[in-house]
Amino acid sequence: MEELEQLKRELKALNADYAKIRELPAEKRGEFGRDLNAKKMAILEKIREAEEALVDVEVEPLDITAPCGINEPLPEVYPVSQGSRHPLTAELERVTDIYQLMGFDVIESRQLDDEYHMFDALNFPKEHPARDGYDTFRTEEGLIPPAHTSTMQHRVLKMYKDRLARGEEIAVVVPGRVYRNEDVDATHEHTFYQCEGVYVSETCTMGDMLGILREFFEKYYEQKLNIRTQPGYFPFTEPSLEFMIEKPHALGGKKGDFLEMLGCGMIHPNVLKEAGIDPTKYHGFAWGGGIDRLVMLRFGLTDVRYFESGNLNFLREF
Repeated sequence: MEELEQLKRELKALNADYAKIRELPAEKRGEFGRDLNAKKMAILEKIREAEEALVDVEVEPLDITAPCGINEPLPEVYPVSQGSRHPLTAELERVTDIYQLMGFDVIESRQLDDEYHMFDALNFPKEHPARDGYDTFRTEEGLIPPAHTSTMQHRVLKMYKDRLARGEEIAVVVPGRVYRNEDVDATHEHTFYQCEGVYVSETCTMGDMLGILREFFEKYYEQKLNIRTQPGYFPFTEPSLEFMIEKPHALGGKKGDFLEMLGCGMIHPNVLKEAGIDPTKYHGFAWGGGIDRLVMLRFGLTDVRYFESGNLNFLREF
């Protein structure tokens, strides 16, 4: 190896001598150049022979990921510990477990979808601003990383509509990762999780929806809660509501403190009709809310960016 490095240094020095040719008298340049070329070819041949000799030498491979040598004890400063579930994964399981105990099926959302399921099937007007690039990501092929788990609503309705003919109801929740073209800060992320709920039957009402949501949050926070709603707007529900709960004691809440948790409403007749369900016979409601916020509230976190940071100090707390 040392011989090879020495030869490379000689070659570098020789290459520098070529610049001297222009300084010589014309009658001496040819001879000087031929001499340099001969020396260069000789050095290059020696370099080739040295490199071939190195290939034939068996060198024990080096594992650059190993914290120590083979059969050597781990250094004391090297942390040895088992991994754990990400807090969002654990919380998603907690959320879906509660809904499953209430009789809901669980279907995972998609990572990529199309314009139809993302907007058209959900009664979004053609000029709706959510379709614009400043709000929604798009791939070069025109596919859309879902901006909401509602992108699964049309599929759920079509997949389970046969239940209605049997006198049963559609009851499904859809957890999944969603993507928004957001400026990232302590309370906004471009990547986060939501959980969608869809319920359809012949007799369901908005009162049923509020009862289900109240039951979920009471199970989640393990205490009785007061709820409140206020008008909202979503193209795929009518009427639409913003659903709030009284801030739980575990979060330092006092009587009269309310938190907005999700958007909800009665499924728009156009959405049912698009899925082949008669809106004059069947009624439904849907809701969707963020999982990241649930985790932040439950554990008193102040920065949503922790979840996607890969910070081991943060993850070890869970």
